[in-house]
Amino acid sequence: MWLKLFFLLLYFLILFVLARFFEAIVWYETGIFATQLVDPVALSFKKLKTILECRGLGYSGLPEKKDVRELVEKSGDLMEGELYSALKEEEAAESVSSTNFSGEMHFYELVEDTKDGIWLVQVIANDRSPLVGKIHWEKMVKKVSRFGIRTGTFNCSSDPRYCRRRGWVRSTLIMSVPQTSTSKGKVMLKEYSGHKVEVEHIFKWITAHAASRIKTIYNAEHLKEEWNKSDQYWVKIYLFANLDQPPAFFSALSIKFTGRVEFIFVNVENWDNKSYMTDIGVYNMPSYILRTPEGIYRYGNHAGEFISLQAMDSFLRSLQPEVNDLFVLSLVLVNLMAWMDLFITQGATIKRFVVLISTLGTYNSLLIISWLPVLGFLQLPYLDSFYEYSLKLLRYSNTTTLASWVRADWMFYSSHPALFLSTYLGHGLLIDYFEKKRRRNNNNDEVNANNLEWLSSLWDWYTSYLFHPIASFQNFPVQSDWDEDPDLFLERLAFPDLWLHPLIPTDYIKNLPMWRFKCLGVQSEEEMLEGSQDIENDSDSESTDTFSSEKEVFEDKQSIVHNSPGRASHCDAEACSCANKYCQTSPYERKGRSYGSYNTNEDMEPDWLTWPADMLHCTECVVCLENFENGCLLMGLPCGHVFHQNCIVMWLAGGRHCCPVCRWPSYKKKQPYAQHQPLSDDVPS
Repeated sequence: MWLKLFFLLLYFLILFVLARFFEAIVWYETGIFATQLVDPVALSFKKLKTILECRGLGYSGLPEKKDVRELVEKSGDLMEGELYSALKEEEAAESVSSTNFSGEMHFYELVEDTKDGIWLVQVIANDRSPLVGKIHWEKMVKKVSRFGIRTGTFNCSSDPRYCRRRGWVRSTLIMSVPQTSTSKGKVMLKEYSGHKVEVEHIFKWITAHAASRIKTIYNAEHLKEEWNKSDQYWVKIYLFANLDQPPAFFSALSIKFTGRVEFIFVNVENWDNKSYMTDIGVYNMPSYILRTPEGIYRYGNHAGEFISLQAMDSFLRSLQPEVNDLFVLSLVLVNLMAWMDLFITQGATIKRFVVLISTLGTYNSLLIISWLPVLGFLQLPYLDSFYEYSLKLLRYSNTTTLASWVRADWMFYSSHPALFLSTYLGHGLLIDYFEKKRRRNNNNDEVNANNLEWLSSLWDWYTSYLFHPIASFQNFPVQSDWDEDPDLFLERLAFPDLWLHPLIPTDYIKNLPMWRFKCLGVQSEEEMLEGSQDIENDSDSESTDTFSSEKEVFEDKQSIVHNSPGRASHCDAEACSCANKYCQTSPYERKGRSYGSYNTNEDMEPDWLTWPADMLHCTECVVCLENFENGCLLMGLPCGHVFHQNCIVMWLAGGRHCCPVCRWPSYKKKQPYAQHQPLSDDVPS
């Protein structure tokens, strides 16, 4: 995860440097920057009208170029970047889709339940023609969509009852705007009552209703009162301009940021005394002033701060974001980071996409799960101060020059998605190249694996999990017996219970306790000392030989068979007198003897002091039903039961990882039994 995060941050750094490189190229070829101001006098009449349309100002009554130029100057300074964006948007001329409502519920969900946007709906009455023709309606849709206004058509033939209840007996236009200044408040529907159905007249009607929601100041006394007032709004943006009404993009933003930012329009057209504006720091007209608890910020003096809807929208979102904005940002970053797995993962192509899908699902699930408690904490009243300090930090950081560059780059790459995707792909290919080179230097075989080899290994992994469920959370090696013995698959089909046997490694057998069986009084004390050394040496050599032979058994799949009790080998050492009685008894009598019992009437008894403390005392192996002979090698299980070493190894290697007596798992530790203490009369003299 940290590697992908590093590559993502490196990619953002490359985008930042690439944007500066493009600016240097433009400056070298044309000698201008994107933040350089443009003189409207040098622009053509068509370009001036394009700027006015992007800002949302009507020019139908202005036939002269001089009047259009003055209107552009009154609405704000024009930069090279804004001119380029406006011309590019005009050349694109993409058709904008309009919604066709199917009935009352569809209309209610999209229009009446939308609290932070404007809808323009054309209602077509039964057996009537629409109020706006098809050609004019397409122009209207294209014009208003620049300002985030959504459009739709409601045909009363699909739901005549709803039209009668609403009183829509004739074709008309309906506009929905929020009724209050609070976030997620009620909406009101307004009907167009004009007689002219031209695009410009309808657009003036829309902008007039949208501008009516903005607080307008007409004199200095009102401005002074409003400037010194403290209310619920922490962020306020003032527009000081010599206009009849604010531009459409300013009105549209006031609806979009309802409850977060207060928009105030200061009309200085008929002001005689402008000294108070000088006192508060407003020297030029027009001016966009952002007032926050931290101070005053003049919008338009940094990179990317254009007089347009997109530029000011990204600026205000960075200062006063919603929770949904932060969630969308985190969603984009997480998915960009997850897609890095497509290039980091080496090997077959199918493997790359399988890992990618798994990473996307994991990261998105974790993101949604992590956001749930965050949403719950934000609703607690005790976190209001934390929320305010977080917004204060955002305002401090996003009013810097570096933040303005980041916003300008975001607008540039969002308007050129092909460039963004191509740079991401190129960055990923570079990661793939260096990662492949690094793994080849480490002699990693997965780099050269093809799709068939990886699918084969994936099938082996899947079948091993399907037929041998993992018994614990350890990473056990997965080995398949089917490649060498296809008959094993038919055996498992014949015995369905074998499908559920867990796949457990046999490495734990090497750690089981092992010792030799000895009897008391067979040799003298001096011989016992010498014999003990010989036994230890023999034990070490025999255990080494035994484990080497067992290793060969584990590595050779064909040598592992299900052992029958009669196949265990016997010890070659001489039998001691303490086991004679057990040899003379029948198997049924030996089975009846309990663990820990021994014959006190015999002169020779087993030497229990050589046994591990947590092992139960016994004198026979229940696997082969033979007595322990002097010098034979024994092995104990975690449950405390003891067997011939060869017998129990063959039992465990056959896949039966449990004790033959109590069925306790042979790989799982168990609390030791309380050992039976021999009575005083049982102790041999």
